[in-house]
Amino acid sequence: MDNLTHSLAGAVLGQMGLKRKTALALPTLIIAANIPDIDAVATLLGGVEHLAIRRGMTHGPIALLILPVLLWAAMLAYARWRKRDGVHAGWLLALSYIGTLSHPALDWLNSYGIRFLEPFSSQWFAGDTIFIIDIWIWTALAVSVWMSRRSERAGQVNWTRPAWAGFATICTYILANGLITGQAEGETKRLVAARYSPTASMPDPLVVANPVPVTFWKRELLWRDAADYGDGAYALGSGARLNPGSKPHGMTDPRVSEFTANDDPARAFLFWSRMPVASFETSDGIETLTLRDQRFMHPLAQDRFKVQIRTRAAEAK
Repeated sequence: MDNLTHSLAGAVLGQMGLKRKTALALPTLIIAANIPDIDAVATLLGGVEHLAIRRGMTHGPIALLILPVLLWAAMLAYARWRKRDGVHAGWLLALSYIGTLSHPALDWLNSYGIRFLEPFSSQWFAGDTIFIIDIWIWTALAVSVWMSRRSERAGQVNWTRPAWAGFATICTYILANGLITGQAEGETKRLVAARYSPTASMPDPLVVANPVPVTFWKRELLWRDAADYGDGAYALGSGARLNPGSKPHGMTDPRVSEFTANDDPARAFLFWSRMPVASFETSDGIETLTLRDQRFMHPLAQDRFKVQIRTRAAEAK
């Protein structure tokens, strides 16, 4: 998820009552909720190489054990420097862990995915439940924090209640979206099986019900088997429909391995990509391989998730 969502999630946890446990609780929760995204420095590499680093090591079990301790030590040092009273070391460490663990829990919800087990395994996990920037979650988090803070400033005894209500609402919203995704993917698999004969190499096609902005009750349907891919749409109440026809995704073409064998950006892209699509074009005798990801084929996103490789003849020219 985006960092505003992570920050608001940390703030809600604090307003649910956790900030009463120790001094510096609220800033600790907010920082902890964002700290796995220190891998964002990888974007300075430029190109697409950062895709192979993001949501990996700093979101895996070793980092999730170590990062809260580092934050805890930093907050204790800050408390000593500023001579802050009321700091409970045990609770500060617990809150560092709570905030940090909220981060991968939220990141898993979208189709971008997360490598929970890095460095022990590079497998991607994706919930396909929530769009990466969800304005409804923004709204629920922001309103619950605002109402809780207003009640707190007014001296009301139950000032944590709005935060708890917001937390429960968001959990219900996430559960409902998970059910929508499950229904969409189940219907899509049945439609694909009815239209196309399953292949021996992939009898069960890969299906992703990709969340879309704002209209949380809809999904962009993406499917692929061993050779082809296609798409469609789903809306709660009207069900799933597949667009006519399919296209070869090109990943079975032996030229893909030849082109990408010594190309670092391409190998990083394929390591990251969950649904790669390869296409070849020839112009003036020069052959070009273009790699995209089926999840990010929208014109506004596809150029950010694309790699192109030309033949050696093109480079020499």
